[in-house]
Amino acid sequence: MDKRVIFAVAGSGKTTHLISQLSLDRRALLITYTENNYRHLRNSIIKKFGLLPPNIALMTYFGFLHAFCFRPIGQMQFSTRGLNFKRPPDLRLPLNNMARYRDSKGRLYHNRLAKLIEIKGLLPAVRTRIERFYDAVYVDEVQDFAGHDFNLLLEVSAAQADMLFVGDFYQHTFDTSRDGSVNRTLHDDLGRYEKKFRDAGITVDKQTLSKSWRCGTTVCELIRVHLQIDIGAHEDRATEIVNVDTQTLADQLHADQSVVKLFYEQHYKYGCYSQNWGASKGQDHYQDVCVILGAKAWKQYLSGTLHESVAQTRNKLYVAFSRARGSVYVAPDKLFKAYKI
Repeated sequence: MDKRVIFAVAGSGKTTHLISQLSLDRRALLITYTENNYRHLRNSIIKKFGLLPPNIALMTYFGFLHAFCFRPIGQMQFSTRGLNFKRPPDLRLPLNNMARYRDSKGRLYHNRLAKLIEIKGLLPAVRTRIERFYDAVYVDEVQDFAGHDFNLLLEVSAAQADMLFVGDFYQHTFDTSRDGSVNRTLHDDLGRYEKKFRDAGITVDKQTLSKSWRCGTTVCELIRVHLQIDIGAHEDRATEIVNVDTQTLADQLHADQSVVKLFYEQHYKYGCYSQNWGASKGQDHYQDVCVILGAKAWKQYLSGTLHESVAQTRNKLYVAFSRARGSVYVAPDKLFKAYKI
């Protein structure tokens, strides 16, 4: 069985690579975290085959976790009624106490379901189900798996089926779930993160998707220099990096509907064609982008220390910069404050 994780860079063709692995003669399961990625994968499968083939299953992670892993094995045994996506009450309950995992209406806390499957000894049955129904399992956006969910992913990877996980460590901007200190520091260090996979018998591939089709050499250089994230370009394509330092240029960009303005948060308050840094992840249709920085980040950018930002900020900036196929405008938010409502 081939078990592999591919560490990709932004715009390197993660979805294209996953879809290329699919055929009509192998039973395959694709798992992704967000609804946006689910729709994108679904459309890509239909584009390739003309329909959703019966031998290919596509699930969101929590659909997989509840409907495939838990419900057929444990729903009757533990009298449960779906998922609760709220935070569990802060009660100091033993790990084997069902009140830790199930609310008063019988719904399972989403961030503890993976742990429940482990505690109740259901993992062998989950692996057996995978082996029974699928020849290969593909997981998209693996960098977003966190908490107990990451542990479950490594556990199910031991099933006798091919496993391919694909993700971009530095595009970790969301978590499947969190539960206290469980894997809280998982994404703090790339080396330790890679070791988790290797220790589970999974091959780490850092070459296959190491170059971006979306970003040219200029944008990749911007990311390498200012964020210290290693990214290469397939195309020797030079574009502009423009520092926005006048109100006149900021006003022109605000009015320009061909340039998306990417804000840290609350983009909808600025009355222009815009999105938030992190929420732009997965968007592949932008040409030129304008990334708006807060006062601290702007100062760091000018001094060449933007890479010292906290991990979440750096990752979201990486997402924002790497949306650009063309030029990148970098602006301080003070030039856009007059537009904020």
